[in-house]
Amino acid sequence: MIQPPPPALTGPGILAVLRAEHIDDCRPAIATLADAGVAAIELTMTTPGVLDRLETIVDEVPPGVTIGLGTVVDAATVAAAGAAGGRFIVTPAVAPDVIAAAAEHDLEVYPGGLTPTELIDSWRRGVSAVKLFPAATVSPDYIRHLHGPYPDLAVIPSGGVDISAVGGWIRAGAIAVSLGGPLLGDSLKGGSQAALRDRALRVVDAVAVARNR
Repeated sequence: MIQPPPPALTGPGILAVLRAEHIDDCRPAIATLADAGVAAIELTMTTPGVLDRLETIVDEVPPGVTIGLGTVVDAATVAAAGAAGGRFIVTPAVAPDVIAAAAEHDLEVYPGGLTPTELIDSWRRGVSAVKLFPAATVSPDYIRHLHGPYPDLAVIPSGGVDISAVGGWIRAGAIAVSLGGPLLGDSLKGGSQAALRDRALRVVDAVAVARNR
């Protein structure tokens, strides 16, 4: 039986994606996002030092905030993430070996895909949600069409999603929206944390408003 995605993701409805020149550049932003109510934070494997610092970062976040690894392309990384306290895995494409490793280590996994064939391939392997990537190549109506034959498919649009589009994706049936650059701005390069907090609060509010319509 497919388990529902965790409340840290589905509650606020936001998956923040942090990709930086070094993992230490992410730590102030993680604190800011958590303070603004963003509870699911993805640290990408393309960020140098991420595995070395993951356990420390997991220990630093407040209760209720979940840290996971993104851009994961092999099963070995899944094991390392689990050992360091990561709670979920995100892949850029269908990855049966990563899905199997995540199940073995009791981690959530959100595999990427664009076509119905790719998304349903992962869904049938027992994942709780799939990542629609790159979402900018389609529109929110894509989820509506997917939900015709697959009404229970839990979809997270990712890749090129702008803050202004969040409400449309949620109203179309997305369980959460994955946001990187449009949310983070220059906050990972010494930019304003106050501005990041304002953007995060806007997104949290946009999700809530969209769900109440």
